[in-house]
Amino acid sequence: MSKNLYPIKFQPILKDKIWGGQKLKTLLNKNNDLPNAGESWEISDVEGDTSVVNNGELKGSSLKALLETYKSDLIGEKNYKVFGNKFPLLIKFIDAREDLSIQLHPNDELAAKRHNSFGKTEMWYVMQADDDSNLIVGFNQKVTPETYLKHLEKKSLTKILNFDKVKEGDTYFIEVGRVHAIGAGVMLAEIQQTSDITYRVYDWDRVDSEGNERDLHNDLAIDAINFEMKDDFRVDYSKTKNVSNEMVSCPYFTTSYLNIDATIIEKVNTFDSFMIYMCVDGEATITANTYSETLKKGETVLLPAALKSFKISAKNAKLLEVYV
Repeated sequence: MSKNLYPIKFQPILKDKIWGGQKLKTLLNKNNDLPNAGESWEISDVEGDTSVVNNGELKGSSLKALLETYKSDLIGEKNYKVFGNKFPLLIKFIDAREDLSIQLHPNDELAAKRHNSFGKTEMWYVMQADDDSNLIVGFNQKVTPETYLKHLEKKSLTKILNFDKVKEGDTYFIEVGRVHAIGAGVMLAEIQQTSDITYRVYDWDRVDSEGNERDLHNDLAIDAINFEMKDDFRVDYSKTKNVSNEMVSCPYFTTSYLNIDATIIEKVNTFDSFMIYMCVDGEATITANTYSETLKKGETVLLPAALKSFKISAKNAKLLEVYV
């Protein structure tokens, strides 16, 4: 069954967003005519937005069909026991021309109870940031539910939020229950649980082309915010060349930074998991068995779990390596 598997690319799913821009097209070469392309869903098993293979013999097959056919050969034995025919991660590139809404995501328990969904633990890797761009992550002081609600009512929420000025390479771990927002001028890679559940708490009072404000979810959000979280969202990581430098490791995913400099790296998959590579700069070639796939900046590839060994070659490339 696994003999047909190879490094798999999927057709990106582009999302038009009120806050989106054109960097996905101009910087990452995403072929789209959307006026406000905010997100490129690289690998998705979200209902209604399932990825479709874009290369090789399996071209045209959906991610869901691959799971039903290849099962543990695709995602690993332990992952298949836990997730079955549901791919556990959603992989994106995001371009924020304007500030995103201030938001948060529920944990697994709340998401299952309210939405029959996973929670949404996620991480960000900043690929490009305009001068003075920032992210909102957490609060800038100790906040109680009462204080939070008072600022929410007065539309002064930004006074208690933490703003971080960012640059390329900055990385953040966004746990469920943490208030956050991507700021205008930031383009980033996002790795998250397979979930599209977002609770918006403030959207800068903006309206769409028809004068309508987007829905807010404050009744749901107040029970989902974790007011006791530590300020441990900034990720420090090594940038040693030609090895995998672990960035984030949590129950939902592990992500490492890989800076390849004019060499060929032999990789062995010992994780009983699929492996994903997101190219955040440069260009690399991944070879498994007799199949080679080139990965350019802004592209993503899935290495099925059955591919136990492969090679990555590049003159100069920066990759994010992800597995569960």
